[in-house]
Amino acid sequence: MDSLVTIRRYQLPDREALFRIAADTAFFGEPVEVFMDDRRVFLDAFYAYYPDYEPEHCWVACVDAVVVGFLTGCVNTERQREITAKVLEPAALRKVIKGEYRIGRKTWGYLLRYFLGRLRDEEPQVDVHRYPAHFHINLDRNCRGAGIGRRLILNYIDELKSIGVPGVHLLTTDYHQIACRLYHSLGFELIDSKKTRLWSGQIKEPVENRCYAMPLLR
Repeated sequence: MDSLVTIRRYQLPDREALFRIAADTAFFGEPVEVFMDDRRVFLDAFYAYYPDYEPEHCWVACVDAVVVGFLTGCVNTERQREITAKVLEPAALRKVIKGEYRIGRKTWGYLLRYFLGRLRDEEPQVDVHRYPAHFHINLDRNCRGAGIGRRLILNYIDELKSIGVPGVHLLTTDYHQIACRLYHSLGFELIDSKKTRLWSGQIKEPVENRCYAMPLLR
């Protein structure tokens, strides 16, 4: 399949496909509905930043002109965090208050675990001045294991180097063993990890949040 895949920059008409794949794979490769009642909450609060504020750093993988995977990139994590906290999350909260989302036990349970995790400091730490860029990568279920993820990441790394970004990082978990091996093979190093209870009741074994990073200017 690898030879049939085209890697190109994101375009506005790709937004629907990008959001669909993001939501269909949000729970360790399974749909976001495993832990959230309405996928729009997840997409509006978390994913909208990338195609709406940094579309120039997003990439898609296509087979026969159909988007089958993507990489959403950000070259300034501090800016992304600020916009998410000051714009996207408040906008999503207003929609919750207005009843524009379907909110049920799954969503409230996830949000409770999420905020408790923040209080318990369960997210790995990263020096965003040394590694200011980050990315998320998702592939359609039928297109995994074909080398598409590697190609997307390599395209993004080449882009970051060309514009002088000093380093890049990503957040994942030890539950994504195949992805972790891919990151390691590309030169990423594990710089921090912390146990999390975010997925308690949904995954039996303990889950470890991980942060991998790579310096780009040597």
